[in-house]
Amino acid sequence: MFTEANSRIHSNDIQSSATAISSYTYNLNAAINSAQAKLLSLQHEDGYWVFELEADCTIPAEYIMMMHYLDDINEPLQAKIANYLRSRQSADGSYPLFMGGPGDISCSVKVYYALKMAGDDINAPHMVILRDYILSQGGAAKANVFTRIALAIFEQLPWRGVPYIPVEIMLLPKWFPFHLDKVSYWSRTVMVPLFILCTLQAKAKNPHQVDILELFVIHPDKEQHYFPERTLLNKFFLFLDQLGRHTRPLIPKRTHERAIAKAKDWFIERLNGEDGLGGIFPAMVNAYEAMLLLGMPADHPHVVIARKAIDKLLVINEHDAYCQPCLSPVWDTGLATLALQESDKQGNAKALARAYDWLKSKQLSDEPGDWQVSKPNLAGGGWAFQFENPYYPDVDDTAVVAFAMADSNLPNLDESIHRATRWIVGMQSVNGGYGAFDVDNTYYYLNEIPFADHGALLDPPTVDVSARCAMLMAKVAQNHDEYLPALERTINYIRGDQEADGSWFGRWGTNYIYGTWSVLMGLEQTHLPKSDPMYRKAVNWLKSIQREDGGWGEDNLSYHDQSFSGRYRFSTAFQTAWAVLGLMAAGEADSPEVKAGIDFILRAQQADGVWNDKCFTAPGFPRVFYLKYHGYDKFFPLWALARYRNERNLQC
Repeated sequence: MFTEANSRIHSNDIQSSATAISSYTYNLNAAINSAQAKLLSLQHEDGYWVFELEADCTIPAEYIMMMHYLDDINEPLQAKIANYLRSRQSADGSYPLFMGGPGDISCSVKVYYALKMAGDDINAPHMVILRDYILSQGGAAKANVFTRIALAIFEQLPWRGVPYIPVEIMLLPKWFPFHLDKVSYWSRTVMVPLFILCTLQAKAKNPHQVDILELFVIHPDKEQHYFPERTLLNKFFLFLDQLGRHTRPLIPKRTHERAIAKAKDWFIERLNGEDGLGGIFPAMVNAYEAMLLLGMPADHPHVVIARKAIDKLLVINEHDAYCQPCLSPVWDTGLATLALQESDKQGNAKALARAYDWLKSKQLSDEPGDWQVSKPNLAGGGWAFQFENPYYPDVDDTAVVAFAMADSNLPNLDESIHRATRWIVGMQSVNGGYGAFDVDNTYYYLNEIPFADHGALLDPPTVDVSARCAMLMAKVAQNHDEYLPALERTINYIRGDQEADGSWFGRWGTNYIYGTWSVLMGLEQTHLPKSDPMYRKAVNWLKSIQREDGGWGEDNLSYHDQSFSGRYRFSTAFQTAWAVLGLMAAGEADSPEVKAGIDFILRAQQADGVWNDKCFTAPGFPRVFYLKYHGYDKFFPLWALARYRNERNLQC
């Protein structure tokens, strides 16, 4: 009887457990189906996905300033942008570089000026606390170089308050310590038209004659310390800056005119149609204003298309509007396809085929590109980040897209995959790593020039990009061993870049969670056993930073202070997805940490099938410029849920 009773209890326990498992499996699959349906509904009829890409308030403020520079003010649009700017103010009055971050004086100065241009009363409460914050930081003279250049153009600051960047730089030989080929693609595209604006000392029309003298602690005409001396090398460059200013009258007129022509020809050749110079807002605006400054009429085709490219970046809602820094369709499409392949490779075959047809149409080949300066004999095969940007294919995008193609098992993709992989192999730096756009862009001394106070002049190899290149090479090398030598060099680079705690730095996503996820996903495709110390140290680190709610989160403050590594005030769905994807890639699908992470993602899902992470998800440039990819909380959590279901065999 005792045995019979125990048997019934045991049977009931098994039945109860089976019911719980069945319920969990049902809920998991329902969540996946809901997220998948939403993502599929957002696919463009041409086959791509593109989500909003939001930055800090600097760019919307610069859009208002551009309208006042030109005396071409769209009042309804300006009012909407002003609404957006007011809504993003922090409690202390400042404007941060990312949501929840500390105030940034440069961003705050530009927003104050833009709001004043838009008609905001300087005695309004939001303007008073913003001004108080700026003055508490030393005033507008303490803003960064780009802000001071804008203030000089609007005659709020003397031109001696900005670096000496003469257009004659265009004529320097390649052996010279500073040359365009020695800086990153984004620096080139921003700087060349800026050379013209600064050399000719552009002057804004500023039709309402708006000034911001109230933001200076000392009158700008009396300010003497625009360029703090940091290092011995920095002092040397400051000396050259002063020498250049004093010897400027000695430059022959013909030399000056030749430099202007070369700069103009350089950026016009790269205007990139309605996708704009470099595909990025600052370069587009500089080119647009430089062409007008050089006397090109407003109806000139180059000028018209340049303005169209800028306005293509606008996001205009019913009550507010902002301007994106660039567009991200190739990146969004590559990641969306990976999520959909994990969730239902066969069922999503039609949507995936449409995506890959579009991606194949965007793959570059023999188009001119700046990368060819260092690799003149390398055949093309990369993808850009934007709709069009042929001069600047992106190594990271190329690795993601080609890997997704290789993982899809769809026909007619082999040629694209191998052209991309051969290009990736050819773009390897000498240390085995990969930069985002350039090879061996490691002239670190250039970060000491006065213009480079943002510290984002270069594009050196980084481990997150390198890991995705390894992921692609390892996947394709299963049947093509010609990729193995480059792969081994990349693995060695990744091994040498691991932090002591087991994590990896994330250059293009926030931050150590992103870098660690990137590496583990890449290593999974290689021959390395899961017992390798790289795996084990990374797994231990990810588990050690899991939050009590089962999720993961990391603040952009970790770029400013490494003690914030893996830490945030709350968990986010997309960073939790990175963590659990990384753990599963390391063989931890059955661990309680992964289960807890998946449970967090399930709890955080909204009724519409997606998630709503409000925080910024990536740096454009660490410590300087941050981004919110609006697609990250749509495809990464789906990817994680689907992989967990597949690893645990929890299909309904």
